[in-house]
Amino acid sequence: MFFAAVVILFAGLVALSMPIVFALGLSGSLGLALGNFSLQKLPSSLVAGSQSWVLLAIPTFVFAGNLMERCGMSYALMNLARVLVGWLRGGLGMSVVLAEYFFSGISGSTIADVSAIGAMLTPPMLRAGYTREHAASLVASATAMGILVPPAIFMIVLGQITDTSVVGIFLAGFIPAAVTALCLFAVILIEAHRLGWPKDARPTWRQFGLALRESLVPMVVPVVIVAGFYFGVFTATEAGALVAFYAIAAAFLYYRNVTLSEMLALVYESALLTAAVMFLLAVASVYQFLLGMLGVPLMLGELLQPLETTPWLFLLAISLLVMMFGMVLEGLPAAVVLIPVVFPVAKRIGIHPIHFDIVLTAAVGIGLFLPPMGVGLLMALRFADVSVGRHLKVYWPYLVALFTGLLLLILFPEITLVLPRRAGLIR
Repeated sequence: MFFAAVVILFAGLVALSMPIVFALGLSGSLGLALGNFSLQKLPSSLVAGSQSWVLLAIPTFVFAGNLMERCGMSYALMNLARVLVGWLRGGLGMSVVLAEYFFSGISGSTIADVSAIGAMLTPPMLRAGYTREHAASLVASATAMGILVPPAIFMIVLGQITDTSVVGIFLAGFIPAAVTALCLFAVILIEAHRLGWPKDARPTWRQFGLALRESLVPMVVPVVIVAGFYFGVFTATEAGALVAFYAIAAAFLYYRNVTLSEMLALVYESALLTAAVMFLLAVASVYQFLLGMLGVPLMLGELLQPLETTPWLFLLAISLLVMMFGMVLEGLPAAVVLIPVVFPVAKRIGIHPIHFDIVLTAAVGIGLFLPPMGVGLLMALRFADVSVGRHLKVYWPYLVALFTGLLLLILFPEITLVLPRRAGLIR
């Protein structure tokens, strides 16, 4: 009964536009009080929920991504993507997906991705003759795919929640992201020929060489991350520090367009985002305690028992649930509240933790861009200045591509596990 009061209070506070982290904290405190639990559990849970070495990777990756975007590295990557595929029919749309694959490996944040990609590529698509609805669809679907490309903040948090190697999760994301990107390419090719989308002039070797040279500095980051993780040179936390140091060196020695005061402002912004993530994890630990005391994991295990003989169906059901949570609560709150409950069930039926984490990462990415209220989708629509109702009519093929990519990841675990296995991280 008291848990129903907690849920009602949380829903009411969110409806009143209170930040989710404070709504979680207040409703969790009410649950402790109504359940006659010691209120000392609140501070102890806050401390326990934020004590993890791997979380040190968050501020460094966030700072490095912000600094690289400020330097203009994202423009260089987008120019490279456009040179590579822009000359094909629908190539400008494909370059959105390819640029997101490149850029997501630097930014680490889905919201930063949709802001950067939407601001930089929506105007060129509109000038080239793409409708506003298709421009928004391309930005939204590409960014939903991009959450699978490390270093994603969500992957770091997921590794901490499930006690899984973040390095393994990072390595596992590259191929699933490429598979989903190919599904989007197929949709773009069909739409391009159906609607007669334009294509860029074939680039000269000089233009290709110039774009490649400008992209070498930012491309160092994903190459170093993949190589370092694959050969076991450094951990995720050490990789964050290395990438941050590289971003500072590139800003001061190569680009020379960021002042010290601007860099300090980026440090401040990165600290704020890191604090928000840490606070969310800490507050969510109170919910994990309440759910455990109420026996919710056991109840959920019994509810999902019919699916235990078919792991792919279990993953599909959990993915759909995560999408709905992610659409309403955003990705991180959905993860920290729901995943600790379902993860033990997944382990019991033999689903590999890294496979589970990657599938749920893909599901959260889709949830952020589901109509009518996905946070990422609303941002993409803002850049294209189009309503949800108008957009949905042309968005559904891209959603089909995203769901197809997710289904492939669920049905063929080796897509996810091949790189971590080759790197010796798993058997």
